[in-house]
Amino acid sequence: MTNASPDALNSQRSPIAEGLIFATLAYVLWGVMPVYLKALSDVSALEVLAHRIFWSVPFGAIIISLRNQWAEVFAALTDRRVLVMLALSALAIALNWLIYVWSVLNERVLEASLGYYINPLMYVATGVFIMGEKLRRMQIISVALATAGVLTLTFGAGVFPFVSLALALLFTAYGYIRKTTNVGAMPGLFVEVLLLAPVALIYAIWLMSAGKAAFLSGSLSTDGLLLLAGPFTVIPLVCFALGARRLKLSTIGFLQYIAPTMQFFFGLYYGEPFTLYHGVCFGLIWLALAIFSVDAVMANKKARANQAA
Repeated sequence: MTNASPDALNSQRSPIAEGLIFATLAYVLWGVMPVYLKALSDVSALEVLAHRIFWSVPFGAIIISLRNQWAEVFAALTDRRVLVMLALSALAIALNWLIYVWSVLNERVLEASLGYYINPLMYVATGVFIMGEKLRRMQIISVALATAGVLTLTFGAGVFPFVSLALALLFTAYGYIRKTTNVGAMPGLFVEVLLLAPVALIYAIWLMSAGKAAFLSGSLSTDGLLLLAGPFTVIPLVCFALGARRLKLSTIGFLQYIAPTMQFFFGLYYGEPFTLYHGVCFGLIWLALAIFSVDAVMANKKARANQAA
């Protein structure tokens, strides 16, 4: 048996190392999003959303040009089925963005982080109810624990986590639509914001004509932050796409908890209420995700062993 040369080993490791860097950067950028949005606390959630959509178009166009993906964009725009599906995914992600921005601006970062913790389990539910998949025993336990956590918060603290569930449901719907639509990550996102941009532009113009807009109202810092809404939207998604290409799904599955964990600690930092019932809820969700992750790793190993056999 011959040993591989250092150059060969480095060439084998480099795609994985690059994938880890890109994917981690994506989740860290999503994790610090509350800090960015808190700096826009004087701006309404709808105006932030409008700028997030509108400024994603020119910045997205630059990325599309750099990656030579205009052919994919035009193919999506001329395919009726793809265009309809992207219109639906655009609606889902716009509502997700709106609820998330509103939650941060209204001191509900903890609820938002809970939503993204629940999201992987929502994908499991989608597989069962939409795709007819059967749950493994550990997946059933995970879903039961997550449900118990949500019920604890609802009946114990008297707070129904509608923000958490809405974010999880909308992002799951978005993920499912995009998974079943034949279009790349960046071209698909560009078409989505392109479809949403006219509404965002009309709303922004109306705000300015009514004298209610924060943009161009005299604060250069606010103007600059709103202009950054485009890069803050597009860059993490591009990094995620580059990372997901180079990594196994099981690795992405573990990395996805970086963002809600950072958001969780930001919620505590901003002094949001955290009761015993919140602790029990998050504890049950974390336990559910630990069981879910272990089960995913075991299932992946078993599948590879069966393929090898």
